[in-house]
Amino acid sequence: MKHYKVAIIGAGTAGLSARKEVAKKTDNYVVIDPGALGTTCARVGCMPSKVLIQTANDFHRRGVYSELGINGSEKLAVDYHKVMNHVRSLRDRFVSGVVKDIASWREGHLVQKRARFIDAKTLDLEGETIKADRIIIATGSRPVMPESWKQYEKYIIDTDHFFESDELPDTIAIIGLGVIGLELGQALSRLGKKVIGIDRNQNIGILSDPEMKNYAQEVFAKEFEMHFTGAQIVGEGENGLIVKSGEHKWEFEKVFLTMGRQPNIDNLGLEDIGVAFNDRKIPVYDSDDYKIKDFPIYLVGDVNGDRPILHEAADEGRIAGYNSLRDQKQCFLRRTHLGIVFSDPNIALVGKSYQMLRDEEANFVIGKVSFERQGRALVKMKNKGLLHVYAQRKTGKILGAEIFAPEGEHLAHLLAWAITLKLSVFDALTLPYYHPVLEEGLRTALRDAAAQIEKQAPNMEVLRCQDPPVGS
Repeated sequence: MKHYKVAIIGAGTAGLSARKEVAKKTDNYVVIDPGALGTTCARVGCMPSKVLIQTANDFHRRGVYSELGINGSEKLAVDYHKVMNHVRSLRDRFVSGVVKDIASWREGHLVQKRARFIDAKTLDLEGETIKADRIIIATGSRPVMPESWKQYEKYIIDTDHFFESDELPDTIAIIGLGVIGLELGQALSRLGKKVIGIDRNQNIGILSDPEMKNYAQEVFAKEFEMHFTGAQIVGEGENGLIVKSGEHKWEFEKVFLTMGRQPNIDNLGLEDIGVAFNDRKIPVYDSDDYKIKDFPIYLVGDVNGDRPILHEAADEGRIAGYNSLRDQKQCFLRRTHLGIVFSDPNIALVGKSYQMLRDEEANFVIGKVSFERQGRALVKMKNKGLLHVYAQRKTGKILGAEIFAPEGEHLAHLLAWAITLKLSVFDALTLPYYHPVLEEGLRTALRDAAAQIEKQAPNMEVLRCQDPPVGS
């Protein structure tokens, strides 16, 4: 029986990051994954979706060309077959990069079989038994599909299979308006497809601020129809699937399920070896090092259901990989929370959300800006959006932000860095802002917040020579 210092189950982002950290200390490890290699992000998530979104946004831009004095845009048309070939071509390029890296170590370290626990240090690999001193679970997640809907699978597309389509349906229901549903629903609509988005709640990406949600809903509703009364599949029609939401009923060629993803934790046999689960059916683990309570097993990436985002999964993998080869647990600081939805305008959440601060009963102010009259946004003809910055009322320390703004992905990074550096709104206002740029909108929101802070604001935003450096 082979005995390893570390066994890693899953060769996605978290598993590969763990492997890289483990390989710094030992060559006695194994990575186990039975599926297609290349990570969820590269194969079916972050990267191919952004290719389709970019194509859709480029085509949608034709709507302003005549106003800019550029004629002939009405003759533009979409070749959907070429669009999907382009998406897959770039997807394959991204995947090949991951697979090429795996090739450098796969000999002697990669086993493409399914793993199941026999005990805390023993795994069954489809008939082969191995032992490991520490085991890292990084098995990722899969799309959610209600059991009763599986009988209609020929009409249903999930996020793991969407990009394999050669053609795009003319009519499509988007069930779930979270991150993926909002991004791809808007993209499909911009490519000329009849899209109807359906959710049980007023979910608009990752927004929680009521003013932001209502505004964003109004903007998106001008592009495709939305309903927040849940979805019910009535049955098959002549040309597709009949879906009902509230008093409305439609027939769609395809239904795109974007109801979220569920952790791949249920077929590993953890319940058979005595692992304790929480009410979300996730093993109870230490958030410092991701070690499952009372077991030499770690749980990282999407499978733990905490922060299913690529850079977070990579960090968790590194932390677990580091700790798996050390007897003394090492705690690492988590990065400032940063979530982005690549809709247009972008949606972003930085640090603490509005709802989190309300739940904590925090005493905070909201600095606001609208992009409808912001100079650079008007120049770009992308003058839609709001940005809310949340700051501690007493000191002005920046706590978080919710963003629905043109190129908000970049504004979100600036705020994430400011929060990480523990800057106040006053500190942030001493930093440079060029003209004319979208970042001037962020400055407007910071100034609005500063005017509400109890701590007296400096007379000038420019530091004097004897003033301490920003953030000190």
